[in-house]
Amino acid sequence: MDGTSPDSLHGAYHVQAQRPCAYCAAFDLLDARPLASAGAPLAPPAALWAGPGVFLAGLALEAPEIVAGLAITLALLFVMGVTALRASASVLAPRWSARHPLDDASLPVISVIIALHDEAEVVPGLAAALSRLDYPRGKLDIILALEAHDTATCTAARAARRRGRWRVLAAPPCGPTTKPRALNYALQAARGSLIAVYDAEDAPHPAQLRAAAEAFAADARLGVVQAPLGWYNARDNWLTRQFALEYAAQFHALLPLYARLGWPLPLGGTSNVFRRAALDKCGGWDPFNVTEDADLGFRLALHGWRAGLIGPSTLEEAPVTLKAWTGQRSRWLKGHFITWLVQMRQARQLCDAAGPGALACLHLTMAANAISALVFPAGLAAIIIALVLAGTGWTQGLPGAFAGLAALAAAIACARSGARRAGFRPAWRDLASMPTYWLLQAPAMMRALRELPARPYLWVKTRHGVSTARRDNPDVPASHDPGHGRSRRPVPVLRLAGGAAQQSAQTPPDPLDRRSHSRRRRLPVSAGASVRPFRA
Repeated sequence: MDGTSPDSLHGAYHVQAQRPCAYCAAFDLLDARPLASAGAPLAPPAALWAGPGVFLAGLALEAPEIVAGLAITLALLFVMGVTALRASASVLAPRWSARHPLDDASLPVISVIIALHDEAEVVPGLAAALSRLDYPRGKLDIILALEAHDTATCTAARAARRRGRWRVLAAPPCGPTTKPRALNYALQAARGSLIAVYDAEDAPHPAQLRAAAEAFAADARLGVVQAPLGWYNARDNWLTRQFALEYAAQFHALLPLYARLGWPLPLGGTSNVFRRAALDKCGGWDPFNVTEDADLGFRLALHGWRAGLIGPSTLEEAPVTLKAWTGQRSRWLKGHFITWLVQMRQARQLCDAAGPGALACLHLTMAANAISALVFPAGLAAIIIALVLAGTGWTQGLPGAFAGLAALAAAIACARSGARRAGFRPAWRDLASMPTYWLLQAPAMMRALRELPARPYLWVKTRHGVSTARRDNPDVPASHDPGHGRSRRPVPVLRLAGGAAQQSAQTPPDPLDRRSHSRRRRLPVSAGASVRPFRA
């Protein structure tokens, strides 16, 4: 979608868009719970800024030095909090969710939903990756959720059914053309009590779905489990190595710490397995949020569901060019800021349902990600200047410089610890160059801020299948296995592909469907129709 306002789309569809399922997938959450949807007008709650803003403005006129001191103190406290969090994550070993062993007959039906858009070239690899899942074929309900106008991917998906059995659902144009809308569309046809979400380029561990089912069997209040994510092309170039370090810190250090503290998990968008009842209670995914995964993690906590982690991981393909990385990162940062705005509408309810730690997690993840992307260049420059001036005798800036250096050291230690748990030993030159990688987020955040007012639902699509690294390498048994601090041999990969990654905005050719349809809640399925299980 290219930025058409939700109000104009919403009004038009109330009048003329009645296609079965499509309207529900796009607008049910906005209709039923507008405070929970990014489709409602995005603005910070007045209670959050009006009173404090007026007070600080008046105080700045009377005593500007007090306001400056207060701002510096709050900034230092925030930096110290983030530093403590990362330092703790680097030393505390992960705790995976408890599991109750199940035999094949006791395993529940799992619906696996994969949303694809302009990804015909990766469909054969997807079929091969799904065929390796260690789960009874009769209890796997695999759905490919596509866009009706994406004829190339639809053709490839239907052709690949010769190798594996799945259902192909093509969502007609209705609302924003985003991944969460496609997931909502497929959810209405899913028959499983558990819902798994993968991306088209994923290579999940064969035991992942069984581990998820056993985790749900052990905890009736568990609403979602997240598997760790990594990259099978992590060694393509410096950028992918940095991305591998970032993901290692996130999924093998920070998320386990959040789970240990009982905080909500900002989900990773793939390799999530949900309890169907939890999804229904939360209203599914928000089609108007471009980081629907992180948003849903907090919404599950708001409705009283717990989040857990399982050990078997998933390998993905990292962007291999700066252009592709910036497009993806700008969407993430934009979505994190949108998620923070949306969740702050119901901050008190979130605190009551999940405790004050949920609000702390919201600020230290969604807000901190967006803010740090903007201020890190200035902060790094301030540290360097303070250290240089300290040599001339000016020491007032040293406390702030030491706090900043401690934050950098904690972030690098967190990444190193996460990498070892993920099964690879990072080179010191890659660890030392991490601050350079973080500087790249500033242009991405500036792009996100430019898109936010007029194009908040623009989904910049990252092209996959551009690396010649294998999607999965069966010759390396530890490629999916968390090392928990033990050194493991890295996954060997082939040379970088010659083609550059491409980006495309996910916009339908015609955002309004001018045909008249009847609005229905469920995808019509003929009585007695059987759903064929996936079979390699």
